[in-house]
Amino acid sequence: MKKKPLTPEQLDDAKRLKELFNAKKKALGISQESVAHELGVGQSAVNQFLNGINPLNVTNAAAFAKVLNEPISSFSPSLAKELAKMAESLSISTTTRFNDKPVGSVANSYPLISWISAGNWYEAIEPYTLRDIEIWPESTKNAHDNAFWLSVKGDSMTSPSGISFPEGMIILVDPEKEPMPGNFVVAKLTDDNEATFKKLIVDAGVKYLKPLNPAYRLIELNGNCKILGVVVDARWLEID
Repeated sequence: MKKKPLTPEQLDDAKRLKELFNAKKKALGISQESVAHELGVGQSAVNQFLNGINPLNVTNAAAFAKVLNEPISSFSPSLAKELAKMAESLSISTTTRFNDKPVGSVANSYPLISWISAGNWYEAIEPYTLRDIEIWPESTKNAHDNAFWLSVKGDSMTSPSGISFPEGMIILVDPEKEPMPGNFVVAKLTDDNEATFKKLIVDAGVKYLKPLNPAYRLIELNGNCKILGVVVDARWLEID
């Protein structure tokens, strides 16, 4: 089947992206090969994105934005708007740039912790432990005081279309929010030390943890899992 040609808007996106890439690659020390690694694709795919052969989608645009340290709107206003609309529909903020503030400096700052720590967070939130955490990203969401940020690992929540959470994006988890079907949740399986991030769904009365990447399997919940919290915010972390 003959490939559908890109629209003028998609070609303009590719042109802006290529100009931005060429302007910043030396200063950032990046190449098409390193970008390919970040996107999880071959170098030829990166070349096709930059040269307007294949169109960008939200997931790839977000990965390029991360690598280039630029908002998606700097090269694709249309995809930036699409991402904002998807985030709004899910009540998830996807601001791409913000500054970290130390604990106590703003009302809505929450600690960025490890996935292993998330598994026993209630036992780990003693005051002396909190003082050891250096990164406290802000959120426009008014989550519970015990909420925490996690950095997305792997590509199981990277979707080929629609809402997506690429590796490196951070998610705000509210442990006091009641999980409902359709929510994105962080859970801990009884036979795993680390927590996991998935979408909670119910099918024929059975609960599952669903990855957004179709290459990964559903996880059936049969008493072998504890929901640690509901994801209420997601964004890219920038550390100065």
